[in-house]
Amino acid sequence: MAVDTVDPFAATKDPVVATPYGAVRGRYEDGIAVFRGIPYAAPPFGARRFRPPVPPERWDGVRDAGAFGPTPPKPPYSEAFARLLADPVVPGDDCLNLNVWTPEPDPHARLPVMVWIHGGALTRGSSAVPVYDGRAFARDGVVFVSVNYRLGVEGYGLFPDAPANPGLRDQLAALEWVRESVARFGGDPARVTVFGESAGAISIGALLASPRAQGLFHRAVLQSGPPEASDRDKVRRMVRRMATRLKIPATAEAFAAVDRDLLLRTQADVGRLSSPVLGGPAFGIVVDGDLVPRDPLEALIEGAAPDVGLLLGWTRDEYRLWLVPGGLLERVDRLGPVALAGAMARCHCGHEVPRGYRAIHPEGGTADLVGQMITDHLLRVPLHRLAEARSGRPTASLDADVPGGRAPAHVYEFAWPSNVPGLGACHALELGFVFDTAGTPESAKLAGEGAPQELADAMHGAWVRFAVDGDPGWAAWDASHPVRIFGAGDPHTAHGPRDRELALWEAESARAAAKPAAGVAAKPAAGPAVKPLGKPADNPAGSVEGPPTLLPSVEASARIATPLSAVRRFRRSGGAGRQ
Repeated sequence: MAVDTVDPFAATKDPVVATPYGAVRGRYEDGIAVFRGIPYAAPPFGARRFRPPVPPERWDGVRDAGAFGPTPPKPPYSEAFARLLADPVVPGDDCLNLNVWTPEPDPHARLPVMVWIHGGALTRGSSAVPVYDGRAFARDGVVFVSVNYRLGVEGYGLFPDAPANPGLRDQLAALEWVRESVARFGGDPARVTVFGESAGAISIGALLASPRAQGLFHRAVLQSGPPEASDRDKVRRMVRRMATRLKIPATAEAFAAVDRDLLLRTQADVGRLSSPVLGGPAFGIVVDGDLVPRDPLEALIEGAAPDVGLLLGWTRDEYRLWLVPGGLLERVDRLGPVALAGAMARCHCGHEVPRGYRAIHPEGGTADLVGQMITDHLLRVPLHRLAEARSGRPTASLDADVPGGRAPAHVYEFAWPSNVPGLGACHALELGFVFDTAGTPESAKLAGEGAPQELADAMHGAWVRFAVDGDPGWAAWDASHPVRIFGAGDPHTAHGPRDRELALWEAESARAAAKPAAGVAAKPAAGPAVKPLGKPADNPAGSVEGPPTLLPSVEASARIATPLSAVRRFRRSGGAGRQ
């Protein structure tokens, strides 16, 4: 830690701000005051390993905040993904830090605040990724904050001798720092918008539903990540597999004694067959009875965080980031029926769903069909359910005494295809446009050369407007299902562009509820009911009307006629997600 001994309020060309733990000196960059590497919690190592975060030690003098702080321990991306995604490493233990870009470091400015929570499957990424530079937000009158948090087994390992979700607890601590400190940087703690992509959006879903996070933010943006909780056994299997490789007990105490680099190598090796498409053991946020008292999606549908306005969306071809690197798209196409069998098992659905997708998208190959099916099942269906819960019409799962008047949801789809061959409008491609960093070399790794600046202007401007007044510039979700399309040409609003696919899942849910698995007593499927998509007259895309339905239950998945041998061949071949 670099600490000067000068008076923190002495005249200087660099901006100096006094935080609750000590003063920090940033830098002026093109008229923007930038502070990097500010600790919001103590280093999470030694006796604090695998434990909830605690406040940092106070310091005297002025701490230099001119460079990014250490990044949390993480394995590198595979070679195929490293060509597309930047992920710098900054060594050091003091990795629970954050960065601030502000146009006016004055306590009287009271500017809107945006807090960025990065993605990376809860195993990679950091706030130091150049795509996440916050200067464009500060340029447009927003105080921008980006956060590091513990990753992988350090942040999401599940142990019998340590609290769950330490990485999510880090994010909560960072938001508490924002509440206590952001006014000193010119921000208004009563006007905080959190936004995140992929695992960052999943994290925000959990924080939205957490009683402990109430009041820490007032709007939320979920990009390509739904509110969800991972199965505890799935996370435990990841920890146990690591313990087996390391020949140690599956306890936090034993893991804390392992060399950090060896732990990362073991984590990467054990997790190499897990992916959003293929599934498998993986780290994730779990219901812990404390910070995450119940499934976040169920909690939000039933009325949690009713006053928090939402901006929700996805990219058109999410799955192509997982399939194109390393030639997996072609491999899945070659597998044909075997890949479809694996996708049906992954989605707990019968043959009717892929048949329906084939009818809707007759021009697509097997890989496209598999990718869209799994993307809809894991991502678009839950986000549509969340939007429906905010549409002003009571959902079937709500009790009569739950008050209405929930803050609205706005929905978008990013549809501009990358100039990198094969990627299409893939997962994470929208980030350079949201941050208005699409012209940087790091963004070009994914977008290719010549990304349209006018699209960045439109998308970044919508995010800023949402943070300022809650209106990104198009109609909130209602019976007509408006979705803002950011693609080639001017952004426009389409109504119900995914309704036909969603109707397939509702019909599958109805079949699952009506026909329990053989040998299992009939009972309601787990999860709150889903509002039907509505009559064709309400949805210009012509969605199919149907009765209220339930998400597929675990019992219902057992009835799927998918040969186990086919699923095993799908996995051995690399399926749709080996990295």
